[in-house]
Amino acid sequence: MGRRLFLCPVHSSEFLERPALQDFLRRIEAGFGARWEALPSVRAERLAAPHPARQAIRAGQWQVAPLPAPLQKRYVEITGPADPKMIINALNSRADGFMADLEDAFTPHPAKLLTAYEALYNAVRGQLRYATEGKTYEQDPTSPTFLHVRPRGLHLVEKRLLSRPFSGAFLDAAVYLFYNAEALLERGRFPALYLAKLEHADEARLWQEFLTFCEGYLGLPLGTIRVTVLIETLGAALQTEEILYELRDRITALNAGRWDYLFSIVKHLLRTRGPLLPERHLLTMKEPFLEAYALEIVRSAHRRGALAIGGMSAFIPSRKDPALNEKALQAVKADKELEIERGFDGAWVAHPDLVPVIQETFANAFQGAPNQLHRIPKEVSAEQITAFPALGERPLSSEALYRLIEVALLYLESWLQGQGAAAIHHLMEDAATAEIARTQLFQWLRATPPPRTEDGQEVSVFLYESYIRQAQKAHSHLSSQAVRLLQDLLYAPDLIPFFTTYAYERYLA
Repeated sequence: MGRRLFLCPVHSSEFLERPALQDFLRRIEAGFGARWEALPSVRAERLAAPHPARQAIRAGQWQVAPLPAPLQKRYVEITGPADPKMIINALNSRADGFMADLEDAFTPHPAKLLTAYEALYNAVRGQLRYATEGKTYEQDPTSPTFLHVRPRGLHLVEKRLLSRPFSGAFLDAAVYLFYNAEALLERGRFPALYLAKLEHADEARLWQEFLTFCEGYLGLPLGTIRVTVLIETLGAALQTEEILYELRDRITALNAGRWDYLFSIVKHLLRTRGPLLPERHLLTMKEPFLEAYALEIVRSAHRRGALAIGGMSAFIPSRKDPALNEKALQAVKADKELEIERGFDGAWVAHPDLVPVIQETFANAFQGAPNQLHRIPKEVSAEQITAFPALGERPLSSEALYRLIEVALLYLESWLQGQGAAAIHHLMEDAATAEIARTQLFQWLRATPPPRTEDGQEVSVFLYESYIRQAQKAHSHLSSQAVRLLQDLLYAPDLIPFFTTYAYERYLA
C-alpha cells in the first residue's frame, strides 16, 4: 500500500524504494502535509505581519546555538546546481563551502532530481565521479570544502517522482537526510541545509518542527542538522530576529539573497499599488533601501551569534578576454569590500576561478580572524528598509527594456531544457533573473500612465512583442515554448506568483 501511495512507477528509481524511506515519507505527510497544503492561504494572511511575540523576542538576551567549528569561517561559498559535474568542481574548488542547489539554479525534471540525489549520496562519501565526452571528473575527498544543500522552497510542489503531490522542500530534505546524515557524522561532518524563500517567522517554525521530527525519526541528536536562512523576501527582511529565534537551536547564518529580494519587493509593490521601481541594473547595493536591508541582516545575525553571508558574485571569468576579466574582477572586489565594510563575514561566487579572489579579499580584511561577529551595526527601521526608489517621470532605457526581455527569454529557454543555471553575457543567472525581469516588465506594463522610453515609445504589449521578435532574431535557438512562457508571465490578468511553479505545471513532462 505504501508503495502505491508514494511511488510513481514512471519516474521513480530504486533510490526512492527503500521501505524505511517510504515510511519516513508517510510520517512526514501525516505530520506536516496539512500545514504545507495550507501554506498559500497562511502566507496571504501573514505576509510581513509582526510575529506575535516580536517585542519580547527582540528585547530578550538569547543567543543562537554556538557555531560548529567547520562553519565559523565562511569567507567564500560557491553555489550552483546539484548536478554531478558542478558538485565535483565546486567541492574541489577548496572554497570554504559549497551550496548544492535544488532550487533556483535547478530545474526539477524527475531524472535530474534522481541524479542529484544520487550524486549527493556519493559526494558525502567522497566517491563522486562523472564522465562525459571522453573526460572524467573525480571528487577530491581531501578537499576541506563544506557541503550545504538547498532544498526547494516551501512553495514548490513535487508531482512527478511520487504518486501524489508532496512538498518539494520536505522531499529534498528528507531524502538527503535519510541517506546521508549518519554518513556525514561518521566522517566528522554533519548535515547542513540552506532554507529558501521564507516569507515570515512562522515558516521558520515549521522548518524547525520538521527538522526536529527528522532528527527524532533518524535517531540523530537534537540540533544535529544545521541551517542557514536566505533572507530573500520582504517579509523575512522585516523579521530577521524572529526567524533567528525560531531556529535558534540550529541556525548558523543569515544570507543576503539580494536578487530574489528585489523580486519580492516588486511583487509587494504590485500588491500594494506602490511606485514603479527603476530598471534592475540601477538597483545596486548602494541604494539606501538595499543598504538598510544588508545592515539589518548583519545586525540581527551578529547580535544573536550567527554569521552574515553576503551576496552572489555572478561573474564568469573568460580565459579568452583578460581585459574583461580585469575590469570585472575589480568590480567584484569592490562589491565584496563594501560588504566587508557593512559587517558581512563572507560571500558567494558562481565560478571556481573567483574563489581565490574572494578568499584573499576577506582574509586580508579580517587579518586571520574567521569572521567579524564583534561588529554589530546600529538598528535600521522598517521605514528605511521599505523606502523604495521610484521611477517617477524619468524615462526607461529602451536598451534596458530589451535586455530584460532578452535575458528572461534566454534563461527560460535554459530552464525548459533542464539547466537551471545559465551563463548569459558572462554572468551566471538563475531563476531570480527571470523573476525580476518579468515582474518589472509586468509592473511597467500595467502602470497608469504608462512609462515611456527615452525615445518616446510608450510601454505596451506592442513594444514588448517587438523586443521579443528582436531577441528571436538574435538568438535562433529560442524555442516557441520559451516565448510562450514569457508571454504567459507578462500578459496574464494577475501576476503569477512564481514562474517555476507555473512552468512546472504546464511545461515539464
